Amino acid sequence: MRQDAFTHLPQLRDRVTPAEKSALRATVEVLAAWDQRARDAGFPVNWRVGDQQLDISRQAVLGGLDPAEDLWVFAYGGLMWDPGIHFEEIRLANLAGHVRRFSHKNTIGRGSPEHPALMLSLEEGAGCCAGLAFRVEASAADFEAAIVWRREMLWDDYRPQLMPVSTPQGEVKALVFRANKEHPNYFGEHPLDETAAMIAVAQGEIGSNRDYLAQVAAQLGRLGIEDRYVQELAARVQLLA
Repeated sequence: MRQDAFTHLPQLRDRVTPAEKSALRATVEVLAAWDQRARDAGFPVNWRVGDQQLDISRQAVLGGLDPAEDLWVFAYGGLMWDPGIHFEEIRLANLAGHVRRFSHKNTIGRGSPEHPALMLSLEEGAGCCAGLAFRVEASAADFEAAIVWRREMLWDDYRPQLMPVSTPQGEVKALVFRANKEHPNYFGEHPLDETAAMIAVAQGEIGSNRDYLAQVAAQLGRLGIEDRYVQELAARVQLLA
């Protein structure tokens, strides 16, 4: 009998989008549809990283994994409620030495060239970032890793790495998408009022930046995770019309 994926976190049973219902499950077919939408919107052919480069970067990080080993994926933003992958287990997880920050610009999904969205990145900092870890069974790890890689690495604006994360059930090594400070989309940390003003007005094809922040805050609340940065930012955005 297979383990219930939500054994450790039953409160998330209806709060995590199943892979088959996710609009962000970046299969080859979905990526082709994104390409078509980008062309229709007037974006250049090279609007994203090419398929070959995506495969090369994924193999560089994950190619050395034992084929019999399960893959863990650390989630700290949108992956917390819509990972887009099939998983066998979900746990609370803490990544030491990092903090969650809205320091990554986006002009397509939840923003526009006129009003860029700010999305979460992982920055080095004191303390730890609390989130989730999803376990993908070994037999599906390569396929599911490619799915999440196409989604997170479309612009090569993260620095993926296998890192130790602590969970109540023990330490695991997980795939972590950290900030890439050398990328043009890297915005860095700005004053909360400036960050809130940008988030309040950004809107893209898949929704608003405001809703993204609200979803982050809500999922953290369900998990009992206190993140003062996110809470304060959400409060300031709510005050803006």
